[in-house]
Amino acid sequence: MSDTLTLSAETRDRAGKGASRALRREGRVPAVIYGNKQDPLSIHVNERELQKLLNTGHFFNSVIMVNGERTLAKDVAFDVVSDRPLHVDFLRISEHATVHVEVPIVFVDEEASPGLKRGGVLNIVRHELELVVDAAEIPDQIEISLAGLEVGDSLHISAVTLPKGATPAITDRDFTIATVVAPSALKSSDGEAAESAEG
Repeated sequence: MSDTLTLSAETRDRAGKGASRALRREGRVPAVIYGNKQDPLSIHVNERELQKLLNTGHFFNSVIMVNGERTLAKDVAFDVVSDRPLHVDFLRISEHATVHVEVPIVFVDEEASPGLKRGGVLNIVRHELELVVDAAEIPDQIEISLAGLEVGDSLHISAVTLPKGATPAITDRDFTIATVVAPSALKSSDGEAAESAEG
C-alpha cells in the first residue's frame, strides 16, 4: 500500500497572477484544496518540499495530508521552460472515499515467458492502470506476471489479479495491457547478440 505523504501549507490571502508570481519568487507554489462538499481553500506550499514529493514517483497515487486534510493530488501545472511546479490542485477526500488513481504496472516473471525467451519483444500498451479503490488501500504498484506468454499472446485486464477492493476504472471492455510480438529482423539479430553475450 502506498505511503501517506505529508505537506505543510499556508493559506493564501490574495489570489491573482501578481500574488502568485510574488509567492513563486519566495520559493512557494500556489495551490488549492477543493471537494468533499466544502469551500475551496487557497493555499501555498514550499516548492522544495513539493519537489521532493513529486520525485517519489507516487505523488499522484498517494494520500497527501496537507495541514491535516486528507487529499489526493489531481493536477500539477509546470513551467514549460524551467519545469518548475507553478500550481497544484488537491482534492479533499474522506478517509475511506472511493477514488480514481493511476497505479504503475510492474511486469514480473519475464524468464518464465517462452515467447520472450525465444526473442519475442514485450510491447507495453499501458504503463499504469486506472483503478477505483478505497483511499486507505491505494496500492504502490500492480505486479503482472508474464509467465507462460508466447509470441502473439496478449495480456488483458481480465487476466490480472487486482488487490482486494480495487476495480478497473474502464469497465466496458477487456483492454490490452501488453503483447508479446515477434521480433523484426533487426531486433532478432540484436537479441541473438545479447543472448550470446549473456551466455
